[in-house]
Amino acid sequence: MPRLLVVAALAILSWITYLDRAAISSVKDPVAAELGLDSRSMGLVFSAFALGYALGQIPTGWAVDRFGPRLTLASVVALWSLLTGWTGLAQSLTALLAIRFLFGLAEAGAYPGTARAIYGWLPPSEHGRANGIVFAAARIGAALAFPLMAWLLAERSWREAFYWLAAPGLIWAILWYCLFRDRTAPVDAAASTLSLRDALGTIPYRYALFQYFAANFTTFLCLSWMNPYLKQRYSLSATDAAFYTMVPLLVGATAQTASGYVVDRLFASRRRDISRAAPAIAGFAISAIGAAVIPFAPSAPWAAVCFALAAFGAEATISPSWAFCIDLGGKNSGSVSGAMNMSGNFGSFVSANVFPWIEVYFESANPYFYLLVAFNLLSAVAWTRMKISAASRP
Repeated sequence: MPRLLVVAALAILSWITYLDRAAISSVKDPVAAELGLDSRSMGLVFSAFALGYALGQIPTGWAVDRFGPRLTLASVVALWSLLTGWTGLAQSLTALLAIRFLFGLAEAGAYPGTARAIYGWLPPSEHGRANGIVFAAARIGAALAFPLMAWLLAERSWREAFYWLAAPGLIWAILWYCLFRDRTAPVDAAASTLSLRDALGTIPYRYALFQYFAANFTTFLCLSWMNPYLKQRYSLSATDAAFYTMVPLLVGATAQTASGYVVDRLFASRRRDISRAAPAIAGFAISAIGAAVIPFAPSAPWAAVCFALAAFGAEATISPSWAFCIDLGGKNSGSVSGAMNMSGNFGSFVSANVFPWIEVYFESANPYFYLLVAFNLLSAVAWTRMKISAASRP
């Protein structure tokens, strides 16, 4: 299986993951109306996925390192696709929480599996672009989820929409298992090969955990509360809200590709030591600016621009973060990247719950955006301590 085909398959997988996970935000209103749920209950629904996803990162990362990405990815993709369909069967808040939690647990294996496949099939000089392509596809999937769900909801019930969403993942799992083969040896040696325990003993990796928590605090907003926020604040129709929600996500996809390209260009230059840190620092600075101006947006188009700026910056930090973990973990990159992703998705979990509580307590969502600014600035500082040369020493 040629390595370009591997990257393409992983990009399609990434597209499917976000198509499936972002769909719940689009159906917030019909689900809440049918099941009698308020905004804080829906916050629990959004965060149930994030909690399961976070808790599943290290176990699935270990499974990828132990059994390889071929079997692990085929298994978890098939499982979460079935759970996507089962979302349409939920008859209560309890059932919905359980399904979304299990869905998160299953989907947790996606990106540790991706990291391990990239380590086995691509040299370090291509890790930035590969991760950029993979995560760009994720944001495209999320962006398309909103208009796709708006169209499905116009034709079908929200329950039937989830039945249809189960199909792409099941097809992918079958093709992946039949066509992909594991590689136990990397194309080229990474900067280091640390176990998760050894990685946790390094200061740069601890900073990596924090900054990824912060990055997900921003990016999960775009997948959960951005659509309802725009809809309510600017009195938008479902179609208009879907359009304005799609824009920041597509802009985020461009950030993934651009950042991955910069990572690899710097890696190939004499400034290899800042190839991961420089794009991430710039990204967090841009995200802080975008978050700071969201409360002052006078209209939906301007709000979409502000969200797009915040999303662009936060998304630009993703590719260097995963390249950093592959450098650090090497053959253990599944568990090392999984632990970072666990930290990030605790950020998603907190973000999904904090937003409605802040909005109710302060009667405004503005303090939430100021909190984003603080997280972004602290993360930019954290990356100044995360150079490859420092990270490679246990």
